[in-house]
Amino acid sequence: MTPSGPQADEIFRAIADPTRRAILDLLAERDLSVGDVAERFDMTRPAVAKHLKVLSDGGLIAVEVRGRQRINRLNAAPLADVVGWLNRFEGFWNDKLNTLKQEVERKHD
Repeated sequence: MTPSGPQADEIFRAIADPTRRAILDLLAERDLSVGDVAERFDMTRPAVAKHLKVLSDGGLIAVEVRGRQRINRLNAAPLADVVGWLNRFEGFWNDKLNTLKQEVERKHD
């Protein structure tokens, strides 16, 4: 099944950026405020907030308001469809690698 629709587009947009992938890695370890995330990157809090907005639009993070803080929590569930779609290509690459291995072994015989 191919991920489709606006939600899939937002997920791919979110994970296309290396900074957003790094933010997801951080949030996989623990929930963080905007300030906590900003401390780990060489960018302003507003820039980090924009990245978090893209991740939120893709459904990849949930935001909880605690007083004046916005706590960001990873929501990896939307990635399941993407992973399932990518796994469809595993057989293709396995076949290609097996063919290459056979060709290399044949030439060394």
